[in-house]
Amino acid sequence: MGNEKIVLLSRREIEKMRRAGRLAAKLLDHLAPMVQPGVSTLELNDEAERWTQAHGAKSAPLNYHEFPKSICTSVNHVICHGIPNGKQILKDGDIINIDVTPILDGYHGDSSRTFFVGTPSPVAKKLVEVTEECLRRGIGAVRPGGRIGDIGAAIQEYAEANGFSVVRDFVGHGVHKVFHAPPQIPHYGTRGKGKRLRKGMVFTIEPMINEGTHEAEVLADKWTAITKDRKLSAQFEHTVVVTEDGVEILTLREEDAELKMAS
Repeated sequence: MGNEKIVLLSRREIEKMRRAGRLAAKLLDHLAPMVQPGVSTLELNDEAERWTQAHGAKSAPLNYHEFPKSICTSVNHVICHGIPNGKQILKDGDIINIDVTPILDGYHGDSSRTFFVGTPSPVAKKLVEVTEECLRRGIGAVRPGGRIGDIGAAIQEYAEANGFSVVRDFVGHGVHKVFHAPPQIPHYGTRGKGKRLRKGMVFTIEPMINEGTHEAEVLADKWTAITKDRKLSAQFEHTVVVTEDGVEILTLREEDAELKMAS
C-alpha cells in the first residue's frame, strides 16, 4: 500500500464524505443507549443494520472480504474487528468498541467509540479516557505540510506517558469511495518522518491503546484481534480531512461540527 497513489478529494467529494461521516456519528449515538448489561452484540449489529438501511445507506463491513456482520463489536481484550454474535452478552464492567462505516452515496463514513457497560473498573476508565485523548492529540497534529509521523508521535507520547501501549499491527487508513486506501496512518512514530500531509487528503485516525503489551493475536475466524496478554484494549476513531490551514473532523454530528466551527 505504501507506494500506491494517495487520492486528494475535491470540495464536492469532501461534502459527500461529510454527509457520510455525520451519518456514522448519528448511528453511534443511536446505538449508545443500547449498550447495557444483558444486551448481545448481535442485537447491536441488527439494530445498526436496520437503522442504516432506513437512512438510505449500506453497511460497508458486511461481506467485506467475507466479514459476516454490519459492524465490529470489540469487547474488553478484543483490540478490533470483533464479530457480533448472539451468545456474547454484555455485562456490567465491560468496555466495548463499536466501529461503524455506513456508505452513503458511494462514500464511506468510518468512526468508532468505546463505551462503558455499567460501571467501569478504575483501570478501564483511565484506559478509555486516555485513548480518547490520544485521538484528540493525533487529530491536533494534522496540518498541511506536516508529516504522518507527527500524528503517531503525538499519540504514542501520551499513551506511553500514561503507562499504556500502542498497537502496531493495525493502523489508520485513507478512506473515500474506497473503504481502505493509502496512506496508512500508524499510531506511533517520529515527528518529521513519513509522508507529507496535503490539502484534500482524507483518512482515519483510530488509535488502539492497550492496558498491557502492544502485541496482538488474530483468532481462528481470521478477523478478531485480541491482546496477547488478554488485558484490556480501547479505541476511538474519526475520519478527518486535511484543510488549507489545518484539519476538519468529518465524523461529527452536524450540531457538533457547527459548534466546533463557531469556536
